[in-house]
Amino acid sequence: MRSASFGPTGREVARVGQGTWHLEMADRTQAIAALRRGLDLGLTHIDTAEMYGSGAAEALVGEAIAGRRDEVFLVSKVLPSNASRKGTIAACERTLRALRTDRLDCYLLHWRGGHPLAETFAAFDRLQQDGKIASWGVSNFDEDDLQEALELVGEGRIACNQVLYHLQERAIEHAVIPWCRRHDVAVVAYSPFGHDEFPRAGSAGAQVLTEIASAHAATPRQVALAFLLREAGVFAIPKAARTAHVEDNAGAADLDLSEDELARIERAFPRGPKPSALPMI
Repeated sequence: MRSASFGPTGREVARVGQGTWHLEMADRTQAIAALRRGLDLGLTHIDTAEMYGSGAAEALVGEAIAGRRDEVFLVSKVLPSNASRKGTIAACERTLRALRTDRLDCYLLHWRGGHPLAETFAAFDRLQQDGKIASWGVSNFDEDDLQEALELVGEGRIACNQVLYHLQERAIEHAVIPWCRRHDVAVVAYSPFGHDEFPRAGSAGAQVLTEIASAHAATPRQVALAFLLREAGVFAIPKAARTAHVEDNAGAADLDLSEDELARIERAFPRGPKPSALPMI
């Protein structure tokens, strides 16, 4: 499994990880088996959030990583409504209990809400000082939000920005990825296959993916993930509720696409104009 430096943290993190949004809705036994199989395959970056199933996803992850915590780069997120200084610390404590661990490797503000960023970041600092989190980052931040955060805390503090990114939603390529590259902030792609938006069989885009996949003895989903990971500093956290799916995801990490193949995918899935607001789900 290929890894890369995760922003300014100094940690080498698997470029393909495991997301858990809605995972609590799957068969629990199969979901836990999928997470554990992912660890076996090197998908050691596991992402969750207090919002997911109101803590149920965190509890599921906690069960899955029991006895294997030291293998995992573990990430969770605080809801904006909880992101006051005191609220963030309390939310982190609840998350740690649900995950059955004493620390997170990275803790994120899920999206920007009504609490001042300075309060949230002050809480993150306190949690770092107390050894509860090793690093912190943000999610669903556009370049203006990122710049404001940078001006509050300075360089080398924001570990990552977790954002929506898939073949049919490439808005972050306009400004977010370039900003993050300039400031050594990791980009983490959530919903990298889209939310029920993966190209349908028989469509022109699906045909391109199928042809490229065939040339590599790969699958269309592996090709799609490899395209998103073509730039250094980008990570992806696809959800997999079954072991077959996690095994397919793992195969994308070592897939190298040629310049011609990348160009074909670019033409099949153009990024389009920059939207007025950063897309998120």
